[in-house]
Amino acid sequence: MANSAQARKRARQAENARQRNASQRSMMRTYVKKIISAIAAGNKDDATSAYKAAVPVLDRMADKGLIHKNKAARHKSRLNAQIKAL
Repeated sequence: MANSAQARKRARQAENARQRNASQRSMMRTYVKKIISAIAAGNKDDATSAYKAAVPVLDRMADKGLIHKNKAARHKSRLNAQIKAL
């Protein structure tokens, strides 16, 4: 366990950041799963609207450093290609 006041504070900050990141990551994955389920159902309209809602979320997570910007771009590109293929 942390012995100094500085180390105790850093441990608190790390735990808060971990919980915040986990929540944000879960929310991002939920948005992506909505698109995937709409694609699997073959519903282009729902998939398109879910994609439009998810793009800003992916970009925001990339800006915050939760995911790499290339990962966000890869997700957007592949999901958009799957929607266009419907």
